[in-house]
Amino acid sequence: MKFLLLLAVIAAVVVAWKMRAVIAAKILGQDESRVKRHLD
Repeated sequence: MKFLLLLAVIAAVVVAWKMRAVIAAKILGQDESRVKRHLD
């Protein structure tokens, strides 16, 4: 059961990392492309 929980956490982190520009843009209220430029 702990293994499944760990797997779910890792999957959530991977998804958050892939979508970090979109998430950061929503939090900061900035344009997505502008945030993406800063992250890359």
